[in-house]
Amino acid sequence: MDNYTTLFEPTASVLEKEDKGFVVASVGAEGGYIPYTVYSDRKSYIEQNPEIFQSFTNTIYKAMLWVEDHSAEEVAKSLAPHFPDADLVILTNVVERYRSIEAWAPNPVLTVAGLNRLQDIMTEADELDKIVPHSAIVNTEFAKKVME
Repeated sequence: MDNYTTLFEPTASVLEKEDKGFVVASVGAEGGYIPYTVYSDRKSYIEQNPEIFQSFTNTIYKAMLWVEDHSAEEVAKSLAPHFPDADLVILTNVVERYRSIEAWAPNPVLTVAGLNRLQDIMTEADELDKIVPHSAIVNTEFAKKVME
C-alpha cells in the first residue's frame, strides 16, 4: 500500500533523513504562490490601533529583508532553535529549496492575484462559499508604507 502526506519543512526532510519517507514534490513549486502569512482583525480595531499593525508589518518586512540578505546557512542557524529535530544541513537545504521555488513573497503586499489564488484553494476545499473582492477585505496601506 502506498501512503503519502503533505508536510511542512523541515519535517519532510527529517523523515527523509531517517529513511521513513522521501520527498516526492514540493506543493509550493507545483501549486504556485500562495500567501501564507497574513494578519487579520476587525476593521474597527485596525482603525483604532494603526500603530500596532504598522509595527507588526515593519517587523515582518525587516525579517523578510534579513532573510533575503543573508546566506542560507545564516538563515538556517537563526532557525535552528525553533527546529531542534533538524540539523543545520537539513535547515540549510530547506532554506535553499524555499529560495529556489520562490516560496517567500518579495514584499509584504497581499496582491489581488495572491488573494484570489488562496480563495480558489479555500473554495475548492469547501471552506469558502464565494470569492470576496480584494478591495473589500485587504488593507495594503501598512505594507506600502514600510516599503517607502
